[in-house]
Amino acid sequence: MWWDERLLGLFKKNLQPTLTYWSVFFSFGLCIAFLGPTLLDLRCQTHSSLQDITWVFFAQQFCLLVGSSLAGAFKKTMRLCLFILFISSLVISLVFVIIPFCGHVGVLAMVMAIAGLAMGCIDTISNMQLVKIYQQESAVFLQVLHFFVGFGALLSPLIADPFLSDTNCIQSNITQNGSANLEHIRNSLVPHHPGNHSRFVLPLQGPTATRVSYAFWIMAAINLPVPIAVFFLMYQKGMVPGFTHRTGTLLSADELAMETQKESDRSDPGVAAQENQSQLGSHGLSLCCQTTKFLKAPYTFFAIHGCAALVLFMSDGIVGEYSAFIYSYSVEQPLLLTHKTAGYLPSLFWGLITLGRLISIPMSYKMTPRSMLFINLIGIMVTFLFLILTQNSVTGLFIGTALLGLFLSSIFPSMLAYTEDLLNYKGCATTLLVTGAGMGEMFLQILVGMVIQTQGNYSFLVCGVSLSSLALTLFIVLLVLDSIHPRTSGGSSRKPPELGREAVPYQR
Repeated sequence: MWWDERLLGLFKKNLQPTLTYWSVFFSFGLCIAFLGPTLLDLRCQTHSSLQDITWVFFAQQFCLLVGSSLAGAFKKTMRLCLFILFISSLVISLVFVIIPFCGHVGVLAMVMAIAGLAMGCIDTISNMQLVKIYQQESAVFLQVLHFFVGFGALLSPLIADPFLSDTNCIQSNITQNGSANLEHIRNSLVPHHPGNHSRFVLPLQGPTATRVSYAFWIMAAINLPVPIAVFFLMYQKGMVPGFTHRTGTLLSADELAMETQKESDRSDPGVAAQENQSQLGSHGLSLCCQTTKFLKAPYTFFAIHGCAALVLFMSDGIVGEYSAFIYSYSVEQPLLLTHKTAGYLPSLFWGLITLGRLISIPMSYKMTPRSMLFINLIGIMVTFLFLILTQNSVTGLFIGTALLGLFLSSIFPSMLAYTEDLLNYKGCATTLLVTGAGMGEMFLQILVGMVIQTQGNYSFLVCGVSLSSLALTLFIVLLVLDSIHPRTSGGSSRKPPELGREAVPYQR
């Protein structure tokens, strides 16, 4: 059994905050995936062109990066983190309610920018708090966390699908001309790549007929229990003004992590000596919070941050560019798939990412994050090579897409757990890793789109091989940094999987 009593005990001890963070990440996933399928209906609602409406993508993605960076300033106490999570999850529900009333593309972009800020805060804080609570056991719980974002991202397009327009939702004389290939247009829309839309001409004036507002209101109702759950956790901890109910003292995230660590290590005979050594010689425990100690950090401290962020820049960039361009690649030479068949490819890709995150939950208990990362990064590169070798095969494309989704699924939570292990689980790297991943998803999509436009359709797979090879190379550099990074900076207490789960922690 991959779930032992000690891990179950940690989970029960932190049950309410853990379930709350998981639910908030479901809210994040619900909000991140609805925009693509509903974009044509929102275009009709705002009477805007395709080039104008795609700026809504940019507003959301850019503010998500800003929110991810700013949220790192809220890591001092759980009190402030819970307040930010409550506001952010409530904002997402309000955004779903407000979107149907946005009649201008500028107003819609502003609303989505606010949603992006909330999503960025959720992304950073949820990852950071789980890392601080579970520390060396965080890999399993981070995999569950990222399963929930995948589940939310899988659910929102399914909710929206029954309410999407089957014909052009702006009725005019040229409606019939633009309606025949409406599904093709919807699948071809690529964020941050306006040149991809210039060949489509759709009406801008005329009466609007769309039912997509019902989808947004359903998602608002589904998301409403999330801020309620955060509010209830705040109430349980006695931090709601005007309420005196208190089941216990509210600890900071660091204090909660320390209590959890003490509980899990109570039976280990070497813990006391290890703690004394850390207190005497370590500058890594508070390295993230104290400027003077931060400036005295070894160069490997900064290099580990940079390498890990760049690996995620590449891997999340691959997720963004593959999901954006796989449809367009498959309907062109040499495959020439029908629009309906090609439309299954993005769904297959995201479905296997969600399935892969579910499979990674038990795997992360048996394998170290480093091993999972190495297997995944090699798998991504081999999959792209397989796609190049089978570029004329439809079956090969579907198999490669499925494998790519599986290998990409667990990279972010595994990298976060591994990097924080090197830096002694203080939440140091979370903000940088989340920001680096988001930047990769946005900017590499633009870069690959430009390469495809100038070099041709075949360059799509060549870009994938190049990015995956670079990600693997950077990870190897990270392994070298791991071997030379000073272990007196905090003394990781990670347990090797081959020693029983009750074994004494080893010194790296």
